Amino acid sequence: MSHEVLTVAQMTAADAFAVAHGVPSLTLMENAGRAVAEAAANHISSGKAVVLCGPGNNGGDGFVVARLLQERGYGVTVAHDGGHKGDAGAMAAKWKGESVKLSPAALDGATFVIDALFGAGLNRPLEGAARDVVAALGDLPVVAIDVPSGLSGDTGRPLGDVAVRAALTVTFFRKKPGHLLLPGRLLCGEIVVADIGIPPEAVASGLFENSPELWCFSWPRLDAHKYARGHCVVVSGPAHATGAARLAARGALRIGAGLVSVASPPDAVAVNAAHLTAIMVKPFEGGAGLAELLTDRRFNAVVVGPGLGVGGETREAVFAVLASGASVVLDADALTSFRDHPDALFARLHDRCVLTPHAGEFDRIFPGLLEESASRLDAARAAAAQCGAVVLLKGPDTVIAHPDGKAVINANAPPALATAGAGDVLAGFIGGLLAQGMTAFDAACAGTWLHGDAAARFGLGLIAEDLPEILPESLAALAP
Repeated sequence: MSHEVLTVAQMTAADAFAVAHGVPSLTLMENAGRAVAEAAANHISSGKAVVLCGPGNNGGDGFVVARLLQERGYGVTVAHDGGHKGDAGAMAAKWKGESVKLSPAALDGATFVIDALFGAGLNRPLEGAARDVVAALGDLPVVAIDVPSGLSGDTGRPLGDVAVRAALTVTFFRKKPGHLLLPGRLLCGEIVVADIGIPPEAVASGLFENSPELWCFSWPRLDAHKYARGHCVVVSGPAHATGAARLAARGALRIGAGLVSVASPPDAVAVNAAHLTAIMVKPFEGGAGLAELLTDRRFNAVVVGPGLGVGGETREAVFAVLASGASVVLDADALTSFRDHPDALFARLHDRCVLTPHAGEFDRIFPGLLEESASRLDAARAAAAQCGAVVLLKGPDTVIAHPDGKAVINANAPPALATAGAGDVLAGFIGGLLAQGMTAFDAACAGTWLHGDAAARFGLGLIAEDLPEILPESLAALAP
């Protein structure tokens, strides 16, 4: 299965490519309807289906579904308002079963509903009879064709105040951003991607759903020693705020960095030393002291920000880290400290930097960008281009964007990850991967996916300290 994700425009181009290369459009529609009918039958074994058919090709798919479900022995009624043309008209003409006017009354007696009203290309709110029917669906199980009607395929956002909430969505060839971005992912329910005959080379998007197939994990070599696996440094905050740095350090060590040290200000040396064993403590004082410490080129990756505090001292520490030549993860306070001077930060970033803001931190250094952008994907891409570094916009639908426009949407994070300190561990995971030589983009993608996978394996009751301890199970599942 390809993990490529296509925008609505790219999907339209893929359809056109298929037709231009010898796949008739009616064949694509028949294949699409067949895939939906099979998925629906696997999901719901019997009953009466009401197929809601819109005026376009999505409605044409619906007529195919209706015909094939009827052949399987289901009771089927098609609700539509007519006027179908082209391929949709050809498929409507093949339907010989019951047809009724599109209205809430059409749902009477339905066991389940096939939503064939509008596909991913809808760009306006639902209105008229379509809106009335969707509003009346209640708890009826819905199988949506392409995307739930009323949902933008590009942004994952409802286009108005009403949208279908599906139990199952069947899309074709590739997922769209709206299948992965919230709240679209919730509205889609289970997602099936069906092959309908579009050639794999139809289009290249530069956007992917995060998956281990996209990156090459840095497995240790048999003849490697700890120094060959890199040395990650995590910069600690003051004595009263050291836990975040230790969480990150534990994450960096567990994910495979050969050595990990916590760079500690004088007042925090004792508390850090008392809590750490395999992780070393390296004292420093102020920005100049941190810069001196990092002249040791064996320290090839640095995590800076968790628990560091907001203000001038943190800005000095960040400048020292960025000048060191090491790969860098900038998280939390390392970002917020530049809310009034983001350009001063951006001017010092390089291609081995990963910024890991949550939405609030993102808005502080990229003010207005989230609100002005059509989606979190667009915002992250614009931010990466603006700052010239990899941007990881955290959330249940984390987006990772490269300055060249390449991007990944991560969809494996469970709700249990909404817990204090989880982001600190993620920063450590990425720092540990950078120490082992992964690129900034690949380290961000791999660290994020493993973070979600580990959380899912642990389940309910997860706290941040559990993530490094369950991580070996995720790594073992990936091992070659």
